[in-house]
Amino acid sequence: MTEAATLEAEARLLAIHFADIAGMSRVKVVPTRRAASTARNGVGWSSVWAVVTVDDHFAFVPPFDSPSGDVRLLPDLDAAVVLPVRPGWAWAPASLWTQELEPWSACPRHALARVERRLAELGLEVRTTFETELTLFHAGGGPASSGVGYSVRSLLGYDEFALDLAEALDAVGIPVDQLHPEYGAGQFELSTPPTTPLAAADRVLLFRYVTRVVARRHGLDVSFAPATSVGAVGNGCHLHVSLWRDGVNLMAGGDGPGGLQPEGASLIAGIRDVLPALSAVVTPSVASYLRTRPGHWSGAYTAWGVENREAALRFQPGTITTRATSANVELKIVDGAANPYLALAATLVAGLDGVARGADPGPPLQLDPGVLDADALAAHGVARLPTSLGEAAEAFAASTVLRDGLGELMHAAITAVRRKEHADHGAKGEEELVELHRFVY
Repeated sequence: MTEAATLEAEARLLAIHFADIAGMSRVKVVPTRRAASTARNGVGWSSVWAVVTVDDHFAFVPPFDSPSGDVRLLPDLDAAVVLPVRPGWAWAPASLWTQELEPWSACPRHALARVERRLAELGLEVRTTFETELTLFHAGGGPASSGVGYSVRSLLGYDEFALDLAEALDAVGIPVDQLHPEYGAGQFELSTPPTTPLAAADRVLLFRYVTRVVARRHGLDVSFAPATSVGAVGNGCHLHVSLWRDGVNLMAGGDGPGGLQPEGASLIAGIRDVLPALSAVVTPSVASYLRTRPGHWSGAYTAWGVENREAALRFQPGTITTRATSANVELKIVDGAANPYLALAATLVAGLDGVARGADPGPPLQLDPGVLDADALAAHGVARLPTSLGEAAEAFAASTVLRDGLGELMHAAITAVRRKEHADHGAKGEEELVELHRFVY
């Protein structure tokens, strides 16, 4: 915890940062001398912003169809940090509360906190992290490297940026596990170690904030969007999850495929069973469907497999020396448009439903589902995931698992935003969609 007195002594302004249902980062700023009072009382925020869309329009559906209504934005000082990379500034994630200071049921961060409490009630623990891809652009220009996958040439052009970024992240408590050039032009990937769900989602927001600051100092801009250039592979934000009980990783040491224990297998089954509906949360923009294509390692089918990079759910047993702690399942379809709190909350809601049912994921698919015909896919119990946001939105609207797990108000708000964005942008071409989404997340 960063005490309010420390914030005031070391910084002048506090950036109160949160992500909305459309996946966009929002911020309000207060002087650090007001940090303690703001953490108690909050600052105002119109409740209609629960249904804002990617282009700052609104999905006016009840009860979000009135100019009346206000909620309070409260910074979480337990997670606040001073920003050495931006002298004079501090940062804190925020949650939305009613004016009676009760958790607002349309707040993504509260939704994830509720799932954490549910895990604790069940005697379970989740360790999780996001594997973030980003694309560097020359300010006002094109991608900042040629796009030769994992190339030394791409790294050497931006090694000073990489060093400054790693140091800036370490200074705010985000340890870097791995950083490298990725497959696409100007694309890099950064991995961090697993932590608790709420901390993992907070890290995504802080990581993006710090990365933008560092990129700007190097004359660069950065995009986390799922589609950054026409025909490019796009950015994922892959979600890694392991389920634990009494200090034991339930994704390892069992008799199931790859060493899965029964509860670990059921977690995968629960997620797999609602993948089409889950798509509206983890691939939540019209542009997301430019990325989730067969043959692109983005996981375009409702399949799970052991180290199968074409499966939406890639189970990773890990190296034998670290397997007991590192075994996890990777949800590959998550992209940079996803609100990290909602992505984790919805994924865990689905997984816990599978655990409660003792669901069986069936045998893993080790083939590329894209080479199978319809009969072969059906025989494996595998289907193509939604190919548009509209299709995903309707699957989400019909999902009782996600409605019950996220709550009626949140479910209604997500449905409204996705339907509105599909109606407004679903018929646009790739170039227009890329331009619209490139720098909004």
